[in-house]
Amino acid sequence: MLDPTLLRSFDAVVQTRSFTEAASRLRLAQSTISGHVARLERSCGRRLFVRDTHSVTLTLDGEAMAGFARSVLQAEDRARRHFTASSLRGRLRFGVSEDLVLRGLPEVLRQFVQTHQAVDLELTVGLSGSLHEQLQGGALDLIFVKRTRPGPQGETVWRERLAWIGRPDIRLDPSLPVPLILLAPPSITRLRALDVLEAAGRAWRVVCTSFSQSGSYAAALAGLGVAPHAVSLVPPDLAEVELGLPPLGEIDFVVLGNAGVAARALARLILDSAPLLQGGLPG
Repeated sequence: MLDPTLLRSFDAVVQTRSFTEAASRLRLAQSTISGHVARLERSCGRRLFVRDTHSVTLTLDGEAMAGFARSVLQAEDRARRHFTASSLRGRLRFGVSEDLVLRGLPEVLRQFVQTHQAVDLELTVGLSGSLHEQLQGGALDLIFVKRTRPGPQGETVWRERLAWIGRPDIRLDPSLPVPLILLAPPSITRLRALDVLEAAGRAWRVVCTSFSQSGSYAAALAGLGVAPHAVSLVPPDLAEVELGLPPLGEIDFVVLGNAGVAARALARLILDSAPLLQGGLPG
């Protein structure tokens, strides 16, 4: 009766109160979720949900089953963690670009620390250029960052286009220097923006230098100027702008690190999780 596969689908419907949302959460077809719930109802001989076109409501038996389902799934999770526990031990100093840390990465890190519970993970969040320097200086073991030029080291997780972003209503006077919002050196996107403007012969002036992404977002929201940015990471209320500026080309999101076993394990998990990481990005 208490097949974990059926219970997992049932619990997702309980949590979301929607067969569609449950299917999205578990990355299954909606018909699969419906089939799992129907099989569970047949196996226990009770109706678990009252459904119509607008709502999904638990019956009294459904509420009882919800408690049993949570207990079974929690026990299964504890057993899985126990028998798949890693033998890895030690410390892993991991650096990640600030604009990536709140996207799909938390789920990846959660999987890593649950699988490798004897590894002490130390997380550093910063700008890509600074993280590159810390890795080279031996202060970090692994980094997940942006890189504008291909290199012999590291592995590419994905590649995408850089764009000029700003307030959707921003307008630039073509007779005046381009007002730039840039991250502080050694920012990767700062160097790219200045290089392409110089190559195009466009005059520019820096109206804001920020040591954090949040500072550059605030300046852009204030309408001070435009900023170079990865298209998939554009925050709410800002947008890619078409202002006759030269294209910025593409950027790579890469993992680079030392040869340590823990560093390689996390790098592999990030590479394997590329669809999740990109799926967690807007735009």
